[in-house]
Amino acid sequence: QVQLVESGGGLVQPGGSLRLSCAASGSIFSIYRMAWYRQAPGKQRGLVALITSGGSTNYADSVKGRFTISRDNAKNTVYLQMNSLKPEDTAVYYCNSVVSTEVAGIPGVYWGQGTLVTVSS
Repeated sequence: QVQLVESGGGLVQPGGSLRLSCAASGSIFSIYRMAWYRQAPGKQRGLVALITSGGSTNYADSVKGRFTISRDNAKNTVYLQMNSLKPEDTAVYYCNSVVSTEVAGIPGVYWGQGTLVTVSS
């Protein structure tokens, strides 16, 4: 089993910054990609940012120029630096990863428990 644990959420004023972390642990052979999703009240969960094992990144249009996804391969950890936060960014942020747990194993999709980010004055 693979576990993803998020941290770093909290309450911040508009224009402020937060840094989210997600550490993967367990029986990990290879991590193909890691990503951040978010879900606001009454909304569907959507992709915020993604980073592949090769370091390529993708962002939702709504966060481009404000958020940065990065990783530490040695620690199996992904980060989301969030700057210039807006009230519309308020959501539960979920870590997501595609991971194989054995040699030549079929990759599986794993989710963290979520961390709440509230942007409000």
